[in-house]
Amino acid sequence: MVWLKVVFKLGKFLFPLKIQTEKLKDYVKMFEEMFKEGKKLLIVTGGGEVAREYIRVAREYGLDEATCDQLGIEVSRLNAYLLLSMLGENAYPEVPKSLREVKRFFHHGKIVVCGGLTPGHSTTAVGALAAEVIRADCYVIATDVDGIYTRDPKIYKDAEKLEVVDTSEVFKMASQGRFWAGTYELDPLAIKVIERSKIPTYFIDGRKTENLKKVLAGEKIGTYIKPKQ
Repeated sequence: MVWLKVVFKLGKFLFPLKIQTEKLKDYVKMFEEMFKEGKKLLIVTGGGEVAREYIRVAREYGLDEATCDQLGIEVSRLNAYLLLSMLGENAYPEVPKSLREVKRFFHHGKIVVCGGLTPGHSTTAVGALAAEVIRADCYVIATDVDGIYTRDPKIYKDAEKLEVVDTSEVFKMASQGRFWAGTYELDPLAIKVIERSKIPTYFIDGRKTENLKKVLAGEKIGTYIKPKQ
């Protein structure tokens, strides 16, 4: 399968408190190569560790969760602006602030880089909604974990990796947890959007650029989230 229209969600691994310029340059180079090969790309950036720090302070001060969400959105948009600036003329020069703008900017034929959009929506959900709006061929969620596990592999050594998982099963797993601002990678909204739009979705370890290339080449990597028929 050849994917031409692709949405990438980049997790916190790429945006730590101290961003590594050389690492970010590697991703910029990869996206530029994909773009020159004819791929139509939309990239969604999370807020990373900086967003989590802002949210921590806001929550400790007693601010409401909607405000915490908005802080995360603003930081994710800064990350998006940094990335699109590094992509130069290959990228659309603005960060979209709505799904309408996502669709309009994407039609210009440049790489679109997007942050958060709406309080209460994780950037993973934003990526799913964006993929639906532009009718993407696939959605790639790049994180610091090499797939979806039965339990958190960073805590439980007996956690089992799932190579293929149905959206209904993932929804049950996600619904068992509580999702707070700045903490969710997979949330019920993102899963439901993936399910209804039938978008082939891959959850992979994005810490190595070659993994993003492998999934587009059709190699088995990470976890394939299969939309329920």
